[in-house]
Amino acid sequence: MLYWSDRVGVDNQIFKMPKFRTMRIDTPAVATHLLDNPDAYLTPIGPFLRKSSLDELPQLWNVLVEYDEYYLNHRSFVFDLKILVLTLFKVTRAENVSH
Repeated sequence: MLYWSDRVGVDNQIFKMPKFRTMRIDTPAVATHLLDNPDAYLTPIGPFLRKSSLDELPQLWNVLVEYDEYYLNHRSFVFDLKILVLTLFKVTRAENVSH
């Protein structure tokens, strides 16, 4: 379900980043766009994870950390409800998602 992907970070240093698995384990170790039929290698939930950008856990974590202080200063039931509704709309419409 999870795997560690090599990424290039600051000063071109390689680091490991946890991701949800969207491709089958037997997928060739090449960039997705170089595969003849990349969709054939997707896991059943892979298309959703990629479309919603939920496959990249650290990105989600960074967003949560960034807004922690704002949330703590503005917390209320109405604010929580607003966040839930806006999240639902963003995920279902795939706003600001590009691949």
